Amino acid sequence: MNPLPPDNSNSSAELPAHWSYTTISDKISDLVLRRRNRWPWLIAFGCAFTVMLVFFGACIYLFKTGVGIWGVNIPVAWGFAISNFVWWIGIGHAGTFISAVLLLLRQRWRGSINRFAEAMTLFAAGIAGIFPILHLGRPWFFYWLIPYPDVMNLWPQWRSPLVWDIFAISTYLIVSLLFWYMGLIPDLATLRDRAKSRSKQLIYGLFALGWRGEARHWARYEKAYLLIAGLATALVVSVHSVVSLDFAIGNTPGYHSTLFPPYFVAGALFSGFAMVLTIAIPLRHFFALHDFITVRHLENAAKILLATGWLVAYGYAAEIFMAYYSGEQFEMYEVHDRMTGAYSPLFWTLLVCNVLVPQILWWRKARRSVVVLFIMSLFVNLGMWLERFVIVVSSLHRDFLPSSWGIFIPTRWDWIHFVGSIGMFIALFLLFVRLLPAISIFEMREQVHESSQARKS
Repeated sequence: MNPLPPDNSNSSAELPAHWSYTTISDKISDLVLRRRNRWPWLIAFGCAFTVMLVFFGACIYLFKTGVGIWGVNIPVAWGFAISNFVWWIGIGHAGTFISAVLLLLRQRWRGSINRFAEAMTLFAAGIAGIFPILHLGRPWFFYWLIPYPDVMNLWPQWRSPLVWDIFAISTYLIVSLLFWYMGLIPDLATLRDRAKSRSKQLIYGLFALGWRGEARHWARYEKAYLLIAGLATALVVSVHSVVSLDFAIGNTPGYHSTLFPPYFVAGALFSGFAMVLTIAIPLRHFFALHDFITVRHLENAAKILLATGWLVAYGYAAEIFMAYYSGEQFEMYEVHDRMTGAYSPLFWTLLVCNVLVPQILWWRKARRSVVVLFIMSLFVNLGMWLERFVIVVSSLHRDFLPSSWGIFIPTRWDWIHFVGSIGMFIALFLLFVRLLPAISIFEMREQVHESSQARKS
């Protein structure tokens, strides 16, 4: 196999001219089939898996003891659990946007990042679905939220946000899983054909569904892929809009706002693309994927991050303006309390992380600096979690009557569940990059073909 050229800061989305189908297949499939687990991966997976086990243990203890181990109480009945839920479901939005919307827009640069972004969506949405279940008083009866036929004619309360959430999350997971798996089928066939051991040939061959790369296979595949992309595109707007209605339908100051659906969608894309950068940069470094995930790809993701960041900043400004413009004393006090009350340090920190820090992306050098992008993505991830925490908690801790005021102080179990969910996400993602191709092989082949045709013409 020819050695791959080193990374170049001026590289574009075009692949090197000397690359062939074999070069791409060797480079990507070898990461799964022949590359041995090295010590950075082993250490990272060992730590993440340990944290995940602690998370599972904490969940078991919560099922046994109850949600009283958390810091939630009246009036702050929602705490870390709902903040984590909204944060994780938002992170999954970038994968759907990259996979579906950019596919329909025929954006070629998506091909290098869509596979692991889709995996990120599945893991984040799955983890998000855990937290509403943990928050139930009797989580072992979570299936009561599903409208299944039963002889006692007990149906879910359709006006409950819990029912909306389970429909939104389940639809999101099913469509995202179908889209991700369909994109994997040609690559699974490639791994099947290149695997040396009989067991790998059987496993990859089973999930490849008899793919042989015939013309009729590709014709049906492209139609189905575009159809599911169209379905997934609607989820970019609908899922997080439904999540925002969990808050907007209430009469609580700070929740009751028609701004929330577009505001939450913009915030979801903002946090999602920040997580894409957080994942793509280490993946690119440790697996030597500089020629697939180029600086051009990172710069494009940074541009979308800057655009969605301004939408989030507009949402902050509109929220403050509408509170004072309405003349509603409770809404105005809520904004004042966020700025000067018990949680004001968190409010100002999230503004710095989500509004001030991303402005560095106006400079081209910053957009093309891997170190700057990685550090900035960590700030945005922190800021978006703080935003969800401030929305959930600061709106509840000051009720209409001073006699109903309270304060939320997270316990160690709140932190264990939060950190444990991050460990679970990292462990799942590390397994993914070792078992399946993190870069789409067949889409990279298409780019080689298109580039060769362009050079000939």
